[in-house]
Amino acid sequence: MLNALSIRNVVLIDRLDMNFGPGLTALTGETGAGKSIILDALGLALGMRGVKSLVRNGTTQASVSAVFTLAVGHPAYALLEEAGVDGDAGEDLVLRRTLGADGRSRAFINDQPVSARLLQDVGGKVLEIHGQHDGQGLLNAATHRALLDDYGNLQPVAARVGDLWQALQTARDRLHEITARREEIEQQSDFVRASLEELNRLDPISGEEQTLADERAFLMQAHNLAEKVKSASTILHDGRGLEAGLSSALGALEQAIAQLSDGPQSETVKAPLTRSAGALERALIEMSEAALALDEAGQVLDVRPEQMDQVEERLFALRAAARKHNVAVDGLAELRAELTGQLDRAENLADEEKTARVAFENLQKQYRTAAEALAQKRAQVGKKLEQVLARELAPLKMEKARFAVHQTLLPEDRCGASGCDQIHFEVSTNPGTPFGPLGAIASGGELSRFSLALKASLASKDGPSAMIFDEIDQGVGGAVADAVGRRLSALSRDAQVLMVTHSPQVAARADTQIRVEKYIKDKATLTRLRILDADERREEIARMLAGADVSDEARSAARALLETG
Repeated sequence: MLNALSIRNVVLIDRLDMNFGPGLTALTGETGAGKSIILDALGLALGMRGVKSLVRNGTTQASVSAVFTLAVGHPAYALLEEAGVDGDAGEDLVLRRTLGADGRSRAFINDQPVSARLLQDVGGKVLEIHGQHDGQGLLNAATHRALLDDYGNLQPVAARVGDLWQALQTARDRLHEITARREEIEQQSDFVRASLEELNRLDPISGEEQTLADERAFLMQAHNLAEKVKSASTILHDGRGLEAGLSSALGALEQAIAQLSDGPQSETVKAPLTRSAGALERALIEMSEAALALDEAGQVLDVRPEQMDQVEERLFALRAAARKHNVAVDGLAELRAELTGQLDRAENLADEEKTARVAFENLQKQYRTAAEALAQKRAQVGKKLEQVLARELAPLKMEKARFAVHQTLLPEDRCGASGCDQIHFEVSTNPGTPFGPLGAIASGGELSRFSLALKASLASKDGPSAMIFDEIDQGVGGAVADAVGRRLSALSRDAQVLMVTHSPQVAARADTQIRVEKYIKDKATLTRLRILDADERREEIARMLAGADVSDEARSAARALLETG
């Protein structure tokens, strides 16, 4: 319930504080007194769009606070908890909005800064404002499905359908992606397989190019080197007797050393002879090792004629393959592994595609089942709404009007997050006339009453405990206006109802009547609210009946309306 409203510097309102009670409250006043300003200010506190023109001229900031008392377990508390905003059940809920002259606004809930979106979401849970043109929303068939779902408490079922639809789209996208990748690889598979067969035959090894290049360079030098080694070896092994001469000289020195007699002079000769013999012995050893080394080198340099051809053929084959695949020679081994991986992935993608297709088809079945169940529930709820609305229309003097919920089942390719059916409301205002869109209703009064009947039907559901109707009685009068007042009064038994009205029949049904009026202060025109006592209320209703010149007959008629109200 809306307990209190505080407005500062909104258009013609400089300062306004008003408390509200339960039941039905009527806001009346002359045209232009500022009733719409009150609603604009309240809408600002509920998170609706704020425009800088709402800020009173000459001030820098407007502010509006609305205080609500909610039942324990009210849906607004769940929103606050999810957003991390303090809001204890049983305590007043304060929605506040400030709006600067520059158009910037700030939102608060229980004095905690929040986003305008959260303020709007919470505001929509605690109070509904239905304007005199609210029925225009009923003309938009796009809103009818949501209205029906709200009425039938089908939101959880509809949300499940929406979730399945989103999951289905994700599964479809994944299936398409995997299929496209598999087809792309398959289109290249012949080339990949041929390339892989070529590389498997080639069997490239990382670093092989440098090894072959080094071997080729060595082989190109091998013939020249072999000639030199052969020449050196010939010198060591030819018949000139170098080794024999050294051996003979060594033998002669060894004999001479052996024949020396003892004595100081003999020792003087023996020492150099011994050194010479040692040198000759080492020379023979080194000469033998040199010959062996030359033989070893000769074996290495003994290159087969076809060896160079083999090395060059291998090197040129590797380089040709590298050019063909536009990679470095050392990258051929990596390319081979990559192509092998592509073929493996193609096989894996085929398995993935099968899995993805099964998942997609399962979700498709789940979605169809859920959408069909939702359509069936909507059909059932639609019939119920037709019956309930028929009962609502009778007290509003539209007992001859007929209301129908028309359901159209959609083909699979037109299904969506809301299901596989479309809902639109149709009406026949006179017996014998065919059903047609709500826009076929001729008078605005009939459309207003249809709007009221629909809101009254929905009011029995878990919705806001406070509602405001802004001149929803527009275009009706007399007995019809009295019927509208009766229905609003009955509606206020289950929810707090505030109404802006110019109809005396409707105002007379209110539990409380508040007059919106202009006054002059410091040469400025301002708007204020005033709760009327019994005498003031009778005079106000008389004014609404007679106009500016209130007669005794008007006062008497006002008294009668209040007594019957």
